[in-house]
Amino acid sequence: MAKDTGTAPAPRPASKVRNVALVGHAGAGKTTLAEALLVATGALPRAGRVEDGTTCLDNEEVEVRQQRSVSLGVATVEHADHRITLLDTPGSPDFVGELRAGLRAADAALFVVSAVGGVDAGTVQLWEECAAVGMPRAVVITQLDRARADVEETVRLCQTVLGEGVYPVHLVERGPDGAVTGLVSLLQPGAQAPDADRLRSELIEGIIGESEDEALMERYLAGDELVQADLMSDLETAVARGHFHPVLCAAPLSGIGIDALLHLLVNGFPCPMEHGCPPATRPDGSPAPALTCDPDGPLVAEVVKTTTDPYLGRVSLVRVFSGTLRPDAAVHVSGHGMADRGHPDHDVDERIGGVSSPLGSSLRPVAACPAGDVCAVARLTSAETGDTLSAPDDPRLVPPWDLPTPQLPVALEAASRSDEDRLATALTRLVAEDPTVRLERRPDTGQLLLWCVGEAHAEVLLERLRVRHGVSVTTVPVRVPMVETLAGPARVTGRHVKQSGGHGQYAIVVVEAEPGPPGSGIVFQQRIVGGTVPSQFHGSVEKGIRAQAERGVSGDRPIVDVHVTLVDGKAHSVDSSDAAFQSAGALALREAVAAAGTRVLEPWCEVEVAVPAEYVGAVMSDLSARRARVTGSDADPDRDRTTVRAEVPEMELLTYAGALRSVSHGTGSFTRRPLGYEPAPASLTAVPA
Repeated sequence: MAKDTGTAPAPRPASKVRNVALVGHAGAGKTTLAEALLVATGALPRAGRVEDGTTCLDNEEVEVRQQRSVSLGVATVEHADHRITLLDTPGSPDFVGELRAGLRAADAALFVVSAVGGVDAGTVQLWEECAAVGMPRAVVITQLDRARADVEETVRLCQTVLGEGVYPVHLVERGPDGAVTGLVSLLQPGAQAPDADRLRSELIEGIIGESEDEALMERYLAGDELVQADLMSDLETAVARGHFHPVLCAAPLSGIGIDALLHLLVNGFPCPMEHGCPPATRPDGSPAPALTCDPDGPLVAEVVKTTTDPYLGRVSLVRVFSGTLRPDAAVHVSGHGMADRGHPDHDVDERIGGVSSPLGSSLRPVAACPAGDVCAVARLTSAETGDTLSAPDDPRLVPPWDLPTPQLPVALEAASRSDEDRLATALTRLVAEDPTVRLERRPDTGQLLLWCVGEAHAEVLLERLRVRHGVSVTTVPVRVPMVETLAGPARVTGRHVKQSGGHGQYAIVVVEAEPGPPGSGIVFQQRIVGGTVPSQFHGSVEKGIRAQAERGVSGDRPIVDVHVTLVDGKAHSVDSSDAAFQSAGALALREAVAAAGTRVLEPWCEVEVAVPAEYVGAVMSDLSARRARVTGSDADPDRDRTTVRAEVPEMELLTYAGALRSVSHGTGSFTRRPLGYEPAPASLTAVPA
């Protein structure tokens, strides 16, 4: 981000603040719509184009190259004495973390639906998720002027698939050639269009159904002609309650519907006080008083996005829920609840730097950020995405929002020695910026794994390492750790005898080895009779066996689940030693492997796959092709989703994140947990070169 000499919108009371997230599938036109809104409010002199890489909100190099949003874009503008913050979210499911951040900072979600592409399954799923948490929602249909656009059918589709409470507010006007020339508002009487009277009646009844104004109901029932001014206050109440969802229309490139959309954002969308604040506790988990959107209340804010600027350092996008955040103020930074993602719990006091109002990549300084507002904060060195900022003498903690567990592993290696020196710092920053990322150094293979949401997410993360953090890495195949166990029992001798002048090395052990139960590990016992192996060397034999099992015998596959019994041996009064019997124990295990042979085992996982009911068949078919055993399923008819449980080889899960996205049209998710090891097929048992 770069400093800007432009003037930021003046602070407003929370009643005159609107924080709106633009959400919807990729290609629906969210960024183009945001650009038109910025021009209409005077924040930009002219609109940029996604195709040219000149938009205000898509400013990362990867966004310009790919011509799509991959991160949350934020712009705060003024309109009609209101302060509006637009949060432009990516449409790809790979960047769901940025989407969740936008929703956390917003008080309402504006679903952007293309009149060409319609409503996809991912949009329906997101709509249901917003409904579950009571997020107020509205719909804007864009790209009205595109070829093959069908506005009326798209409106009907929205009403069909998004459920109850979806009411069109606009009808389109067309010229003689059928092109869209303007909009007709159903909030005003006298609309001349097919079905206008019916649609207007349904709209008014929907608004009145959520209204607390009995006089308005009486006027309507008495046949009074209600106009837009009569309905707007109740429209805002209806939207804020989360059960009434107006459908608007806009053609951003021609400007049609932009003013009407701004009017509805200001007059019909909820303010922060109506949406309310998230629950907060003390950092130790003890209860704290409920928050209200009060600029004079206790400071509670949340870091919803973190970026690194080459000039400013770490920049945090912050939503203030309570109190007022001021430049150079001391704050308490709390991060709890995401230790499993590489974000350990932390509590520390810091002093923030400047406070700014964002306009894409530009930051405009402001004197303060009161409750209900969104701002950018510089110089928070320890704060990560999802952390809570509060007063040092009254610390609070807001629980993290729900995020998917990243399931696509990418194995990284530094491209050069100089990159290796900087890699750890760069990865730490990357994880701090993106809570959907998990970093792991896998102990059984030694590989450094970057766990991502999907392939597009991985591509962007690697690009950020290179461009933002100046570190080049190469990706290598992810190794799945194979292990071996004995194929049968064997009685063998491990003989370590060396005479080379002076003290020699003398140790002979006889062991009986057999495969143990799955998961039993290496079990060592001794059944020595007569002291043929002195008791002080029994532990040495065990240590040698365990060390050899960990190293493996063929390739780098460890030996597991073997029961070894020391039954006999020989020692020398001078030449026997701890080291000699360790070597003899290791040789004994090697002899057992040679005598009995081994079975190669591969790790399996237990997975739970959640998808809409219509994709269950495709998911089960795909799992079967991955050697999976489906163990059951549970249907949730209220959400029209089914959870499929299965046991799957870990090898088959390396590419499953992308496959599930394909078969479920971006609506599926899965979790995994280790299940144990099972015999691997012959095609996987070749010893690595």
